[in-house]
Amino acid sequence: MKVIFLENVKGQGKKNEIKEVSTGYANNYLIVKGLAMAATDSNLKMLDRQIKDNKTKQQSELENSLKIKDKIEKEKLIFRIKTGEKGKVFGSISSKQIEKELIDKNYQIEKKQIKINNNLSTLGLHCVKIILEQKVEANLQIEIIKE
Repeated sequence: MKVIFLENVKGQGKKNEIKEVSTGYANNYLIVKGLAMAATDSNLKMLDRQIKDNKTKQQSELENSLKIKDKIEKEKLIFRIKTGEKGKVFGSISSKQIEKELIDKNYQIEKKQIKINNNLSTLGLHCVKIILEQKVEANLQIEIIKE
């Protein structure tokens, strides 16, 4: 019996994959548990429609991420931080502080999307990566100055 997998099933098939399995396994396990459905003509047409819809949705999300990337790369966040004698910095800038500043500038960026390679604990200009999607990363400039 041919089935369309609705979810990944270890050792059997991946989501949206069409595969031949035994009738008993399909009827008594896969279909009952909601892991697969019979590969009828109407179900195959529905699967094609879903795949096309997903591709167009992914394409529009990618285009949106590229626009946001361009906007972020033009930004420069300035943080004022307390320093001691000889310019020694007290503390460092965290991803939570960067997230707050980006939200204040109307960006929908979460803390987990911000990747800080080096400690932001020295005065000057720094670069931080913002991961918008798997394939889209933006470089955000951070400047730390004396308070």
